[in-house]
Amino acid sequence: MTSPTPAVTVGILYPGYSAEDDYPCAETLLGTSAVRLPLVHTEMREDAHRVDALLGIGADDVLAAGVRALQQSGAGPLDAVMWACTSGSFVFGREGAAAQVAALEAVAGVPASSTSFAFVDACARLGVTRVAIGATYPDEVAERFVVFLAGAGIDVLSLSTRGIVTAAEVGTLPPAAVLEFAAAADHADAEVVLLPDTALHTIAQLDALDDRVGKPVLTANQVSIWQGLRLAGADTPRAGLGSLFAHTATGSTSRA
Repeated sequence: MTSPTPAVTVGILYPGYSAEDDYPCAETLLGTSAVRLPLVHTEMREDAHRVDALLGIGADDVLAAGVRALQQSGAGPLDAVMWACTSGSFVFGREGAAAQVAALEAVAGVPASSTSFAFVDACARLGVTRVAIGATYPDEVAERFVVFLAGAGIDVLSLSTRGIVTAAEVGTLPPAAVLEFAAAADHADAEVVLLPDTALHTIAQLDALDDRVGKPVLTANQVSIWQGLRLAGADTPRAGLGSLFAHTATGSTSRA
């Protein structure tokens, strides 16, 4: 009799409270016996999509405290850790975001990444370089994501913003509004649409987003989970989680 395959455990560092229930939803879709996504809420010194506030949210001491909370939570050994915050990583710029990941790995002692780098690696997996963005952020913040992607050779053909200041408000957007926002953000020449806010509920409707837009839609919580599994060595095709999870392993990494 063979022993069951041990579960892969990806620790999630999540700022504040908005769409954290996407992660237990993903566990259910992935199969809770195979994948565990223990989550801790990191300190959100101010809930604001504003550059100075985001620099505080993504500070090294905040993430280090989050890792310690994960390690003390009873989740067991971690196979990877994800900083599940796009704006709290790309706001540091590409070099700063890489230093953030390096500091996170040093504390965690396992492979780590952030949602910003997960988007870059997800685009590489799909073999795409032309994207459209539907950002819930104000323009000043969203434009920094455009610069971050450009540094990885990704061309943003269009940028749509909602100007929502708090993650808490983003988390209240209903499924129908998310579908329409993604469709409205599309550009005819874009190969994929990116929805970069982890405060946005998307996991329960990833296939529906792809169907509604007619092309792959990459969402923040989706790519965060995918990246964590990839770093943990559990990168296998999976159904029900959008085009990204259906692809086989190809492409390079940009996590640091």
